[in-house]
Amino acid sequence: MSELERKLPQLVEQACQHPPGSPERQKNLTRIIRLTSSKLWRENLPYYQDALQQTWIFFCQNICEATTGQRYDPSRGSVVTWLNYYLRLRLKDYAIARGREQARVAPSQVRTSKSGDAQDMINPIDNLPANPDIPPILDKVYAWATADNTGELRSLHIEGKPHVNCQMLILRRLPPETSWKDLATEFGISVSTLSSFYQRQCLPRLRNFGESEGYI
Repeated sequence: MSELERKLPQLVEQACQHPPGSPERQKNLTRIIRLTSSKLWRENLPYYQDALQQTWIFFCQNICEATTGQRYDPSRGSVVTWLNYYLRLRLKDYAIARGREQARVAPSQVRTSKSGDAQDMINPIDNLPANPDIPPILDKVYAWATADNTGELRSLHIEGKPHVNCQMLILRRLPPETSWKDLATEFGISVSTLSSFYQRQCLPRLRNFGESEGYI
């Protein structure tokens, strides 16, 4: 048995001895996230980070109590196996939803200029709804993004759209998240432009914060 396999059941037991939202439970959940994050299934997909975020939310809500799904059962497998199973299901759901959305909008995907050249290929990325309950670990993320003490998140914005910045997008994409489709309609910006900007500019800042707090 590896050191990880020995540690995780102990941390789960310790976490579940404390009430939801307590500092003691949050501390142990953070340690579990840190130990397991490098063991999770990885794919280079545009919706991978969304699926991963849903997985961590599911983890926080169901590791000790059956809040939004079936409670973790150690007799059926390790925490890593449980999380990977859920993550791959979410990736499959995203792939199906994306395929359906692409099929639905296929006739309008290609806009033609006056000269007849094809341009502005749009790849809509839709999302599954998330449970509105916010796990305690996300409280700090909300506080960090809202405060934006350095002003960096507000300064990073889509060209010509200062109000469509990393602060706003991070907050809108945290549970209960607004779908890319709804954001695109609200701001008159294509889904692909919003998603690409978020992946390039906002997620790296969010990851840095997660690492600094020991969540990743």
